[in-house]
Amino acid sequence: QVQFVESGGGLVQPGGSLRLSCAASGRIFGIYVMGWYRQAPGKQRELVATITNGGSTNYADSVKGRFTIARDNAKNTVYLQMSSLKPEDTAAYYCYGGSNRNYWGQGTQVTVSS
Repeated sequence: QVQFVESGGGLVQPGGSLRLSCAASGRIFGIYVMGWYRQAPGKQRELVATITNGGSTNYADSVKGRFTIARDNAKNTVYLQMSSLKPEDTAAYYCYGGSNRNYWGQGTQVTVSS
């Protein structure tokens, strides 16, 4: 089994920044990609950003230039630096790990509001 511990969500004003962290533990040796998805009320879960073991990244068009994903392989941790946040970024953010199956964290809430 794989476990994720997510942190860093909260309330921020438009234009502000937040950094999400996701620390993985357990049977993580098979995970080749990690990342973040988000789900707003009444909407489907959507990709935010992913990063492979080799460092290749992929971003949703809506966050390109504002969000940066990074990982620390020694700490088995992936980070999402979010800047220039907009109200439409408000959602529950879920850590994701991909191997021969998908793993999900419990989610952390990000609310962008004045």
